Amino acid sequence: MSSEAGWYRTEELARLLKVDPSTVRRWRTARPPQGPPFVKLSERVTLYSAADVRQWLADRRVDPKQAG
Repeated sequence: MSSEAGWYRTEELARLLKVDPSTVRRWRTARPPQGPPFVKLSERVTLYSAADVRQWLADRRVDPKQAG
């Protein structure tokens, strides 16, 4: 289901980020919410835009040359 302009389900995002799906779920339920933006379609289906995930990762990028 994922693609360059597509969407990821929780399990797909977890695989992409190399974390357990429970970590992604915990990010959603944290107060305040953590992780990339998400769309809750139903109680069982949550989707993440590939563009939002890319932006979320880019926002967390640390360049060692500029970090200190």
